[in-house]
Amino acid sequence: MDKKYEIIIFWSSEDNAYVAEVPELAGCMADGKTYQEALGNAEQIIEEWIETATKLGRPIPQPGAVLRMPDQRCWLHNKGLEQTPRK
Repeated sequence: MDKKYEIIIFWSSEDNAYVAEVPELAGCMADGKTYQEALGNAEQIIEEWIETATKLGRPIPQPGAVLRMPDQRCWLHNKGLEQTPRK
């Protein structure tokens, strides 16, 4: 995988599995019985997400444009744009 997208991995008690989300790619997520399995599945699904978007002629976001929400504020990473918190 050439592009380096952020992958957030967390344990889901509801799913009884590790869940890996790729915030920069809408709807791109995977799971696994172990942390390593979830990571490997996420790397595979990133490639499939990009391949599908390319075939459909849809734009592919560049890595690093992640929406973050620390301290009840959020900003677009690498964009420096401030936004007000959601209520």
